[in-house]
Amino acid sequence: MTREIPIGSFTIGGNKPIALIAGPCVIESRDICFEIAEHARAVCAELGIGYVFKASFDKANRMSITSFRGPGIEKGLDILAEVKSKLGLPVLTDVHEVWQVEQAAAVADILQVPAFLCRQTDLVLAAASAGKPVNFKKAQFMSPAEMKPVVDKAASTGNSNLFLTERGSIFGYGNLVVDMRGLVVMREFGYPVIFDATHSVQRPGGLGTASGGDPQFVPHLVRAACAVGIDALFIETHPDPSKALSDAATMIPLDSLKSVLAQAKAVDAIVKA
Repeated sequence: MTREIPIGSFTIGGNKPIALIAGPCVIESRDICFEIAEHARAVCAELGIGYVFKASFDKANRMSITSFRGPGIEKGLDILAEVKSKLGLPVLTDVHEVWQVEQAAAVADILQVPAFLCRQTDLVLAAASAGKPVNFKKAQFMSPAEMKPVVDKAASTGNSNLFLTERGSIFGYGNLVVDMRGLVVMREFGYPVIFDATHSVQRPGGLGTASGGDPQFVPHLVRAACAVGIDALFIETHPDPSKALSDAATMIPLDSLKSVLAQAKAVDAIVKA
């Protein structure tokens, strides 16, 4: 059984039904954020699933120098604050550097430490000290067991509202796989575990200057993860993934979100019955 963490009007963890963290990879515009947030909110309300809107104000780890990174921290947080206030949704965003933590924590309900940075001690401690729940993504180069020292670092600040997210592991060049046993291992630490369904189908560097992916496998991995036992899903979605400015090759179309979640909810209910 994992720790229960209240987020807005619902709770993630324990034996509660799965929640959803979803949005675009990066903040492209105010309009795109609101379109995605409104649609996902309606779908989750219909299915009875707690929903957190996610988007990054900056994607600091883009592969190419010419890749779109986002609007930056000031404008990005303004858009997230508007989504939060006008739609009544909790929001999540990444922090890449220690100096970003205080500003982001003033808006975000959940801070996220990206996978490549989850071993950066100063960032881990700063995020955990900000007084908000923190989601740590498991690095593609780390085993599930290696995430225990990460949460131990964070918990040393007195913050026990921590999440761990599985997003696939490096398997040779340009490929990721998901070992579903890792979900079980990380849940044994006592913190809620999230499955990142869209980054898990990524093919890093597969397009030369950008990552490729196999989004057709997202529904299958979602069902598998829910069958193993998880606390929430992380899904990046877009009205037209082919036109997305980041992670276009892995996001699922917004209009397919409902069917994926309906299947996930059904499997989750069986496991947690």
